[in-house]
Amino acid sequence: MDTKTIDTTIPVPGRVYDYLLGGTHNYEADRHAGEYMASLLPSIKKWVRLLRSFLQEATALLASEGYDQFLDLGSGLPTADNIHAIAPNARVIYTDYDAITAAYGRELLKDVPNTRFLAVDVRDIDAVLNAPEVAQFLDNSRPVVIGLNGMTCFFTEEQLQFVLQRLYDWAAPGSRLFSTFETKNPNLTTPSLEQLLGVFAQMGSPYYFHTAEQAKKLAHPWQIKAFKPITEWLNAPDVITEEDRAGVELEFYGVILGK
Repeated sequence: MDTKTIDTTIPVPGRVYDYLLGGTHNYEADRHAGEYMASLLPSIKKWVRLLRSFLQEATALLASEGYDQFLDLGSGLPTADNIHAIAPNARVIYTDYDAITAAYGRELLKDVPNTRFLAVDVRDIDAVLNAPEVAQFLDNSRPVVIGLNGMTCFFTEEQLQFVLQRLYDWAAPGSRLFSTFETKNPNLTTPSLEQLLGVFAQMGSPYYFHTAEQAKKLAHPWQIKAFKPITEWLNAPDVITEEDRAGVELEFYGVILGK
């Protein structure tokens, strides 16, 4: 891809996420935005790395159970530690709402024939599921794994309930959905956290916290197969300190749902 087509002066969530993960597919504006976010929430890089580690753990687990097709929603950049690397024999469709991220993603995946990258907004879930590439590349008469890693926080309760219902209706019996839920005490906030939420809003991706209780209700009609803090998934109980919870009782849950 011709990098001249990329506006490198505007931060893009997918590239900011890549920077926070320690990746190299980002630009000065993305790094500046990432560092500003880290100044507001010093533990953000740690949380983001836990999100990526959960994606790897869930992918490896489901691939070991025989799942060989994945639809990943809101993927960001498909760098070398993503689904296609963890499950190299699976078919994988990545998606992102940002056309530049999608174009860059296709360039990164040009030598990985069992992958596709769609520029489509998961908030328009019907556009995702009705995309010709999805019908051509995935066989939804067979079980599929759907990824919503690090994405539920970008939906209101009503939006998330609708998306999860549509995905349930579309997926074949036996399918799985892995996701994360970012939570805090709804009665607590701080000026820094409010500023951080403002940064997400400015990038066009308003951020919403859902409690664990809300998350379990919103998952219906999916069956909850596993629901526990990411640190428990990764057997790393001491990774997150009280200070990392930023005075608002931050907790990130990893979830696997089934049909």
